[in-house]
Amino acid sequence: MRVKVDTVANSKTFPEQADVVIIGGGIIGTSICYELAQRGVSVALFEKGCIGGEQSSRNWGWVRQQNRDLFELPLAMYSLQRWETLSQEIGIDLGFRRTGILYGTTRESDMAKWEAWGKKAQEKGFSSQLLSASEAQERIGGASPWIGGVWSPTDGQADPSKAAPAIATGAQNSGANIQQQCAVRGLDISGGKVSGVWTEKGLVKASTVICCGGAWSSRLCRRHGIELPAANILGTAFKTTVAEEIVKGCLSTPNLALRRRLDGSYTVSMPGRGRMDLAPQNLRYAAKFYPMYRSKLAKKLKIRLNSSFFDGPEAAGSWSFDGLSPFEKHRVLDPIPDGEILQLAIAEIEREFTALKGIKVESSWAGWIDTTPDLVPVISPVSHLPGFVVASGFSGHGFGIGPGAGRLAAEMVTNDNTFTELAPYRLERFSDGSTIRQPEMM
Repeated sequence: MRVKVDTVANSKTFPEQADVVIIGGGIIGTSICYELAQRGVSVALFEKGCIGGEQSSRNWGWVRQQNRDLFELPLAMYSLQRWETLSQEIGIDLGFRRTGILYGTTRESDMAKWEAWGKKAQEKGFSSQLLSASEAQERIGGASPWIGGVWSPTDGQADPSKAAPAIATGAQNSGANIQQQCAVRGLDISGGKVSGVWTEKGLVKASTVICCGGAWSSRLCRRHGIELPAANILGTAFKTTVAEEIVKGCLSTPNLALRRRLDGSYTVSMPGRGRMDLAPQNLRYAAKFYPMYRSKLAKKLKIRLNSSFFDGPEAAGSWSFDGLSPFEKHRVLDPIPDGEILQLAIAEIEREFTALKGIKVESSWAGWIDTTPDLVPVISPVSHLPGFVVASGFSGHGFGIGPGAGRLAAEMVTNDNTFTELAPYRLERFSDGSTIRQPEMM
């Protein structure tokens, strides 16, 4: 694998049944598992590869409230509080620290958008500081003529290589059963309701199943006639060599996203740049993605046709529950990083920050980001299949808001009062005639 992730030991016994089964061991699946275990619910989590092995260890590591879709902001605000308490609760360092997030821009349109967003965010209880041109220049430096920015001091970062494994270990210590290298091939359905899952090691009975499969969720749902509109976007990021400190936390500019790491290096990516491989799934849902495709958010995407059309998360085809499934063929998605993005990013860093001349790529990676048409996740029961819940489509935001999504989903399946409304995350918004919103923020 191109990323390193902390290891988690499998539970010693294989479960025959549980109250709740979770499919997928990324940040969402582990967060839900932890919250349910803390509530005393019998829960088993199945991961086809290793905990945190796909996008949950390949993201930027940002934990932010600033510039969230306003529907997501309550999840983000709660998640920041939860990130701060989890390390102490679990007894394992997740790498979380409130180092702040700084945005700078050379575009008047960004300033207008941030100002309008900030006023609405204040109504929900979140405040950040809009920066003047001189304030942005003082904070960022660099070669660009910054016209302004925004600073959110309460935002922060965590370590993607540590977070999901630590949360999974915390869930396990609270009674959850964790099984890796064990794919869920599909759902067991009796009398029109979910009654368990078929894994590669056999049937596990459960009255509630939560699908947190990330890039794989939509394909598993289609196997059971459930439409989950999703397209997977390939994102590339890299770790630099150790270099001078130009920012203590996270910095976003129109062309760069940087996170200062504890060892003195940076995690770097280029906002909006990525690749979409044409495949039956994204073609199936192309009409629903039209508002996103026509927005400026998608203008930096490369579109390619390659072998993934026939194989992988977005391919077509079915499979039996007693034979090899697509999930076992691809234990961990480990795509090749985009070399062009690496070259462009290094050139942009050296152009912008003279202090970083000579900086190099130490290691690089890529990951598939499961994306919905409005860039807002699905956290929802499936109305025509009682007992089945989807928590997927986090559109690159899942790492930061994972703890909040974990609580929300746990409250939903245990019939508790939810800390924020569920309506924005309902699956049916893509099929009940509602207008699909054009994405507001990344």
